[in-house]
Amino acid sequence: MNLIKGSNFEMTMSDVQTWVSAALTDEETCMDGFAGKFMNGAAKTAVRGRILNVAHMTSNALALINCYVSLHGH
Repeated sequence: MNLIKGSNFEMTMSDVQTWVSAALTDEETCMDGFAGKFMNGAAKTAVRGRILNVAHMTSNALALINCYVSLHGH
C-alpha cells in the first residue's frame, strides 16, 4: 500500500481506521457469543483471555494509526 501524501492518503487512512475499528467491534461481538450459563467455564475463560490480548493489540494499532494520520495528514 502506497501511503504517499496526496488525494488518496486521507481516503486510504480513513479506510484503515474504519477496518481496525471494526476489528475491535468484532472482538466484542465474539465475546458476546460466550454469554449465558452454557458457556461458563474453562473454554470461556481461555477464549476471553485471548480475545482481550488481541483487543489490546488492535487498540494499540488504532492508536498508532491515529497518531500517524495526525502527524502526516494534511
